[in-house]
Amino acid sequence: MEVLARDGSWVFDGEVLRIVPGRDRGVHKLRKALGELVVPLEAIAGMAFEPGRKGGRLRLRLRAAADPFSQAVAGTLTDSAADPYRLSIGSGRTGAAEYLVDEIRNALLLDQVPDGPCERYLMPGPALPVSASAGDGTASFDGERVRLEWNWMANSRKETAGPQLFELAEIAGVDWAPQSGMGYGFLRFRLKAPSLQVTAEEDPHCLAWGIQKEGGLTALVAAAVVAHLPHPAAAAGDAAAAAGPETPAVEAPDRGDDHDTLLRRLRELGDLHKEGILTDEEFATAKQALLRRF
Repeated sequence: MEVLARDGSWVFDGEVLRIVPGRDRGVHKLRKALGELVVPLEAIAGMAFEPGRKGGRLRLRLRAAADPFSQAVAGTLTDSAADPYRLSIGSGRTGAAEYLVDEIRNALLLDQVPDGPCERYLMPGPALPVSASAGDGTASFDGERVRLEWNWMANSRKETAGPQLFELAEIAGVDWAPQSGMGYGFLRFRLKAPSLQVTAEEDPHCLAWGIQKEGGLTALVAAAVVAHLPHPAAAAGDAAAAAGPETPAVEAPDRGDDHDTLLRRLRELGDLHKEGILTDEEFATAKQALLRRF
């Protein structure tokens, strides 16, 4: 199933959704820099089509902590044109968009994909090495260390500190935010060692910008570093281990062979249909898709 638009295309094959940015000059540079995104079904929490006056918009919602890029920007992209998980649809493509939504919703239902947080990243971060300039300097990451270099716009505190080099093991976390109002946009690296509590403009561990709304491609650097840091679930597990022993995990029951699984899922679909959660058409479509899978 494929949906084509000026900003690019979304193609779903039942297992992954491929998001390919368009080549048009109007396509946001952040989308172009991210390139093709391969989103596995298990990374998807939901999908919706939002109708508008001249078409509408597809919006993909990922499970928490499934994607390093989404984890890094944390829903703060103020320009929807920069968001790779939104796609503007022309009036002639609304039917295909709505059909794509139905296909993905049925696949999520059939595969019983949970919508809770992921225990590991299901998508890779941006390709390495990665570098971006904005505001008062340049940030780069090669997979092992982050380097910050300042330009003529840097605050005197940063100039005095000079270029900064952080080993990945020194970094506790990454904060990224676009410019908003009179405040600065910033890419900040939180180190494990104590640091001074100063503004983004003065912090030598932070790139800051006051004009560029989205900070150029700095979100890519943030995502690349996040992808190489411990996953949030691992960090939570370490904290729990420090607090005390956990209750032994209960072994998941055997799901049985394909025949038993097929019968069980057919019964589940029937129950959803009887309860009115699925319409007649949705039930028929989901049943056909399930039979094709088995």
